[in-house]
Order: sequence, then C-alpha cells, then structure tokens
Amino acid sequence: MNPKAVVFGSGGQLGQELCAQLRQRGYETQAYERRQIDITDPAKIEEVLARFDPRVVFNAAAYNQVDVAEREPQAAYQANALAVRNLALACRQIDATLVHYSTDYVFDGNLGRAYVETDATHPLGAYAVSKLAGELYAQAYLDHPLIIRTSGVYGPAGRFTNRGNFVETMLRLAKSGQPIRVVQDLVASPAYSPLLAARSIDLFERKCSGIFHVGGGTPISWFDFATIIFKAAGLKPELQPTLGQQYRTEAKRPRYSALSNAKMEAAGISPMPSMEEAVQTYFAAAR
Repeated sequence: MNPKAVVFGSGGQLGQELCAQLRQRGYETQAYERRQIDITDPAKIEEVLARFDPRVVFNAAAYNQVDVAEREPQAAYQANALAVRNLALACRQIDATLVHYSTDYVFDGNLGRAYVETDATHPLGAYAVSKLAGELYAQAYLDHPLIIRTSGVYGPAGRFTNRGNFVETMLRLAKSGQPIRVVQDLVASPAYSPLLAARSIDLFERKCSGIFHVGGGTPISWFDFATIIFKAAGLKPELQPTLGQQYRTEAKRPRYSALSNAKMEAAGISPMPSMEEAVQTYFAAAR
C-alpha cells in the first residue's frame, strides 16, 4: 500500500514541486490550495486529515507579504503561526509527521556568516515573528516535527503564479529597457524549488526531525544573483548595484541571512548545486 501525503499550499512554487515529487515517488497525495482549505480553521484541518489519514503532512502554505504584514500583523500571525498550531494538533491526533517550512528571516542578519540551526533567532518584523512562532508551535505540540528553513524560493511555477519570483521580476525589468538597480549589500541563499522539494522529502524519508536549513547552498547578494540570471538568459541590461538603505520599506530585512546546509549534508542528503547550475536548470525547465 502506497504511503499517503498531504500538501497544503499546493498552488505555490514549492507546493507544486512537492506534489510532483511525492507522486513520482509513489505517494498517494492529496493537494490543497488556499482557496480549497483555510488552514486557520482547526475543525476543517482536523476533518480533512482524519479522513485521509496521511503518513506525512507538508505545510507549504504561508503569508509571505513581508511589508504588508507590518500593517496587518494579525493576518500574518493567523496564517504563519496559529495555522501551524492547527496542523500540529491534527497531526498529533493521527500520528502523522508534520514537515513545516520556515524562513531565513527568523534571523537578524548581523552575524556576518551563513546561519546554522543552533544560532540564536532574532526576528525583525511582524512577518518574521509570525514565522518563528510557527516553528515554536510545531515544536510545542509535536515530538518530532521536521522544520525546514529556506530562503528566496524560486521555481518554474513562478512564471504562472501571481507574485512570480526574483528571476521573473528581473526578466520583466529587462524588457523595459531601463536601468535595473539591485541591492548588493543584502545577502541570502535563494533556493530552487524543485531541489528544495526533493531535499525535503529526502529528509523525511531518512526520518530526520528538528530544524534543518535548506537554502541555495551559496551565500550571494541579490545583485550577484541578478548577474547570474541575466548571463544565463543571454541578456545584457544595464544593471546597477545599489544599497538597501536607499530603499525604504515598511519591514526591516536581515542584511546577511544566508543559510548553511551543513547539517542537511551531514544527514547524508546531496548538497545543492551552484547558483549558476540551478539558474541554468530553471531556464532549461522553461523551454
């Protein structure tokens, strides 16, 4: 009998890849988009999971409008924290593993190196606080949750989702013919969603639990990431480096929030490829 899996947030860049990977691996998979299931409704979550009785539940649903969250922190907390509590409680009742996704934004970015799982957290805004609270709820109600922190997710589905991703934003700006300004003093580790999905399932299948970082594998500034994107796309727009302080945003962002994948690799999971290789794969998938 094939193992059963549920994916919440299945319409997003990561959710679509999780569903594809799980089905390829023989999982009987139920997928729910936001319009189908409101994960802030505990009764509905309990009903859905009890009826299907999955072995594992992936929560790729999230409120990720970082700046808007400063105006509506309650909405962010409902989706990113209390909803995780709902999922954790429902998973506990059916003895299912919860795989929950968190973010590099739980850190303040002041360390100056890639963060490891044992580094102290220090969120800088409402979105980041809500994501850290989600981690804590999962750990409070479950003995062995798998919490995966990631960074700057981009994948093929971003070509069709409403908010797109950084790659699609750069390509759109290149069409304008105007100079493109990208920050060079903000560093992250953007993760290619098909690889993030595969590594996530690998961690689950190896019975890993606790917190794991699964970033792109390479600390990189957004300016350098844009440079790689345009080179892979064969484009030569006028790309100008700028500083984060020149962009006033409602939410403060960590300056250096790259994630170290060392713990993941120590668990026997394959390292992430270089950023250049991941971006080339992104464009190959678009053909």
